[in-house]
Amino acid sequence: MARKAAKPKKEISMEEALWKSADKLRGSVEPAEYKHVVLSLFFLKFASDKFEIQRKKLIDSGFEAHIEKTFAYTKDNVFYIPPESRWSYIMENAKQDDIALKIDTALYTIEKNNPVLKGALPDNYYSRLHIDTAKLASLLDEINRINTDDEENDIIGRVYEYFLSKFALAEGKGKGEFYTPKCIVNLIAEMLEPYDGILYDPCCGSGGMFVQSIKFVEAHRGNKKKISIYGQEYTNTTYKLAKMNLAIRGISANLGEMAANTFTNDQHKDLKADYIMANPPFNQKEWRAENELVDDPRWNGYEVPPTSNANYGWILNIVSKLSQNGVAGFLLANGALSDDGTELKIRTQLIKNNLVEAIVILPRNLFYTTDISVTLWILNRNKKSRVVEQNGQIKRYRNREKEILFMDLRQMGSPYEKKYIELTEADREKVTTVYHNWQQEGYGETYENVPEFCYSASYDEVAEKGFTLVPSRYIEFINRDENIDFDTKMKTLQSELKELLVQEEKSKADLLAVFKELGYEIEL
Repeated sequence: MARKAAKPKKEISMEEALWKSADKLRGSVEPAEYKHVVLSLFFLKFASDKFEIQRKKLIDSGFEAHIEKTFAYTKDNVFYIPPESRWSYIMENAKQDDIALKIDTALYTIEKNNPVLKGALPDNYYSRLHIDTAKLASLLDEINRINTDDEENDIIGRVYEYFLSKFALAEGKGKGEFYTPKCIVNLIAEMLEPYDGILYDPCCGSGGMFVQSIKFVEAHRGNKKKISIYGQEYTNTTYKLAKMNLAIRGISANLGEMAANTFTNDQHKDLKADYIMANPPFNQKEWRAENELVDDPRWNGYEVPPTSNANYGWILNIVSKLSQNGVAGFLLANGALSDDGTELKIRTQLIKNNLVEAIVILPRNLFYTTDISVTLWILNRNKKSRVVEQNGQIKRYRNREKEILFMDLRQMGSPYEKKYIELTEADREKVTTVYHNWQQEGYGETYENVPEFCYSASYDEVAEKGFTLVPSRYIEFINRDENIDFDTKMKTLQSELKELLVQEEKSKADLLAVFKELGYEIEL
């Protein structure tokens, strides 16, 4: 009897292969550590591969005398890698009992020889983990198979984002390191258009906002050298990842002297930024002691934010950092739109000061770590009429001082990872087109209020509604109860139920087959 042809192996991505390999560390390393274990090794290979390419170029060009001189590499944005740090040396010793120590030494030596990496790489990390040598060697073999020839230098970002999202998915809601989906970061960058000036993120995480902003500039043929990046991050391991993430892409950034709390140890006290992009922790509790930061200059002109929730502390920190024409885009939980008490007083003053430009409510299930609905706030220090040249284009902004644009994106988005949603490029283009049309002269011809999507509210309307910023209080919603097509709805449910029943039967058949192969056939 002819044997059945073997099923072709499913092609898996580089990221998935790395995750499977890292998952073999389970037991000796917590899943939350996978990204740190893998990314530093991956950085080691990436940097070493770029070094070897540059080294060959020097030899081929007749500059062999300079192949061990640091400047011959750093002048072309390539890290100098000493012999004991090179990937070839690591792989030669991958199965040695002291491989963890050799990896730590390699990372230390690279950082010592490349000042731009100061504080970016882990210190004595692998020796402290006590990973089984065979498991570590297996992970090294997997990383060794990766081709790092990526012209966009985006490969480490891809791996980082994959691991962070996988960990968030595995851990579930409310656990793990917070991760901002790329589609949201892209939306903020596309709305703010950070072509030139100072860009700041007060809670920068791994630097994702910066990376996507630079990509936005490059995609629109702008000059990334016109952007100066400043950020701050509280968690030390994430701070290091941010520095590594930016350094490997050749993005210069000032992330402060150390990982530090933005509220109690502001690393950029006198900074005035042209663009601010941020995703602060949602509804952060006990962010300051009752008598702490009461006289902080960041609250000047406003009430002191309450200790019970940091949302308005983040808002006022952002407001204090805006330059004369500065614009900010940041995410907050929906509760900040309508909180009473001190928050209401602060929100009222923000609106009276003409700082609130747009409020955009996002679809649920965009985030891996929470299913709550989230709002994108756009603040603008200068909503007056003015003419601006941006990236070679003239933009004529109209006066919007007594207006706020409300947008509701909850009917947008496409399924992602089964139970999650992502905003597609078409979704984002629709949103940004409406926003930019609303901002500019001639908006009466290019912008209109659309039920269940957008509404331009006057100051008087907002004041009449008690200074709430909940979009549904302004955007018109249509009662659809009368328009439901019962037959269409039932056919959709019929199709979905059929698919579920088919999957159930298949799972049942597979389970019975397994028991039969084991010699324990189940008779039904």
